[in-house]
Amino acid sequence: MKLIVVKEFDDYISAHVVMGRLKEEDIVCHLQDEHTITTAPFLSPIFGGIKLMVPESQVERARELLTSWDNEQVS
Repeated sequence: MKLIVVKEFDDYISAHVVMGRLKEEDIVCHLQDEHTITTAPFLSPIFGGIKLMVPESQVERARELLTSWDNEQVS
């Protein structure tokens, strides 16, 4: 199963909130580099932050949801 990055985060709290929302929508998710960035935040620019990964087959739906949620925050 190939995983694709759909969003990057600088903090684990935001990453877990979004991951939880995606899981509620039955999207399989995984956080990459979470422990590294949490224990050494100064490495975030080098690693590209905490990466929210989803299977290639669910990328389109995940991005639709992320866009929808981002639009909700703006309104």
